[in-house]
Amino acid sequence: MLRDLLNAYLRDPASAWVCGGFGALAEFTYDKDETVDFIGGDAVGAVSARGAFRLDLTYDLKPVAYETLSKTSKGWGQGLVLCLPADAARMGERTVVTELGPDRDALRPQDRDAVLFDLGIGKPQSDICVRTSDPATLDALRAACGRPLFEPHGALIPRMPALSPHRVFRSKAARIEVYQPIPPPDGKTPEGPHTHVREKLVAHRRSHAATVPVPKGFGPALWLFPAHPLDSGTFDRARHDKFQELIRLYGEATTQEGKRAVDTGLTEMDLPSRAARYAFRIAQKQKRYV
Repeated sequence: MLRDLLNAYLRDPASAWVCGGFGALAEFTYDKDETVDFIGGDAVGAVSARGAFRLDLTYDLKPVAYETLSKTSKGWGQGLVLCLPADAARMGERTVVTELGPDRDALRPQDRDAVLFDLGIGKPQSDICVRTSDPATLDALRAACGRPLFEPHGALIPRMPALSPHRVFRSKAARIEVYQPIPPPDGKTPEGPHTHVREKLVAHRRSHAATVPVPKGFGPALWLFPAHPLDSGTFDRARHDKFQELIRLYGEATTQEGKRAVDTGLTEMDLPSRAARYAFRIAQKQKRYV
């Protein structure tokens, strides 16, 4: 069932897939008229000229659907986080730039001899990497090995937009690769696959934002962000109902309790848990449209 659901969202160009952690994220999307090769077999994924992603559907993968309150005009956010047991999810947690050798797991055959470097961001559940076969970029990355990425007066960060190696963000079950150039500090984030790395946020070494209900004892491997029902400016009931089915299948019990309470005449203060009250407030925002 999970594979079928994910493949259905994969065929929707409005869906976004994210790998990484708090402050360091890679996102994969594609345009509806873009050439995309979909990955089959025991995995879910896609490859385009601008980027790629892959998720291996391992037996211990736990999906959790959730919604968040938002200060934007939409009023709420939504997502599905795919988690692994914390011990199984743990990655390298390197804290200095480290050469890892050829990227034999690259999603395109032509990239499998290029050299992978961990940037040393130290996320517990994801390696934040770059990959290149360009001699000048190899020299710059090797010169930075053994040192923190964000060291004072470091030479690597200012050069990254010009060098623009492939970005490879990977977890134990998934990876996202971005081939588009890195914009300059004053540039605009490109449409389609892209990455964000924020020094102040990654310093917390957190795996995810506090609003994401990753179960205790688990770590996030990949996020799916389906199209929001208000993305087009008017309410899309089909998109809303489709995500509510994910909430019913994979949402926390407190989330479902809070959402049901809106329809049964209870008040927020009738609910015993903070999580249920949070879901109640989200359901109240949605009731304006449903």
